[in-house]
Parts: sequence; C-alpha cells; structure tokens
Amino acid sequence: MLSHLTLLAQKYLTKDWQISTAIMAAPELERENATVIGYDKGGELTVIRQGANDLICLADDPSRKGFSVACYHESLEPFMARGRELKKQGKSSEEIFNIREEEAKAGTLEMPKQALLNVLTGQVNETTKEIEKTHLRYVYYIPFATSESTGLPLAPVSPGAPWIMNPGTHRAHIMITPPKGK
Repeated sequence: MLSHLTLLAQKYLTKDWQISTAIMAAPELERENATVIGYDKGGELTVIRQGANDLICLADDPSRKGFSVACYHESLEPFMARGRELKKQGKSSEEIFNIREEEAKAGTLEMPKQALLNVLTGQVNETTKEIEKTHLRYVYYIPFATSESTGLPLAPVSPGAPWIMNPGTHRAHIMITPPKGK
C-alpha cells in the first residue's frame, strides 16, 4: 500500500503548474495579480505567489482524487484559514462547522458581509497536464442570510438556478451551479 506522502509525491506538480491551474478559477482580468496558496513537496499549504489584488486562489490538493481549484475574495480568508486549521487538527466536517458557527456568533471569527468563491473542477490530462472538462460553479457567501431574507429557494428550482445553502448560519451562501456541458 502506498503511503500518503508517496501518493502526494506522485501527483505533486511544479509551482508554476499549481499557479497556472489555480488561477483558472479566477475572473480572467484578475488572474495575473491573485495570491496563490499551493502545496510544497511535503504536502503543506503555503503562499506560492503573493498577489497584488484582493483575490486568493487555492491550488489543487495533490492528496485528493480529482481536480478542484478555488478563488475567493480575501475577506473570506479568516473563515477559510480557520477551516484548514481545524481540519489539520483532525476535526470532522461537522465539528468544523459547529466550531466556526460558534466563533462567528461570538465575533471571534471574522466573517465578510458578503464574498464570492469560484470553484473550478475538471480532469487532468496525465500526458499533457492540461485541465480538461472544466466546470465552474459560484458560491456567494452571505453569512446568516435566510430564504426569507433573500427570496431564494432552499434547492434549485431548475438546472443552474440559484438557491441558498446553510441558511441562517455563518456559512449561508447562494449556490449557482451552471449545468455541465455535454
């Protein structure tokens, strides 16, 4: 059986590849100046490119199956960083949610009034290392918003329609998932 670090080393790609693929989730005009957080050869997250705008992009996690990158407004970083910290401590998804909910309500976890997260998924062509079959979805965080306060349904009413997820919590967000191309 291969160890986690062996698998990580097999999938680990260059800093340049991590940057060029991470910024694919950013709006095109903002890619060049986005900060990029990626993985070193030991699998630790680190800033691999300091940016000059308000976007932070996360490189694909080499320890996870599939390909997924994200970019978000810097005001989401305290929330995102806290989640990564708690995950590193071995907390479950439910524990992370509950801890951040408590901290957000107590005012010890800084939450944005609103912020956008873009998530791009796809497949890595193992020969060319190009990303294929990409799909972009949008997650618009609006902490503590509800279906009633936004007028949004609790589930999409048609393919790609916006809806609110985790309403009434620190993690309330509008999901917009365009249908995948054929």
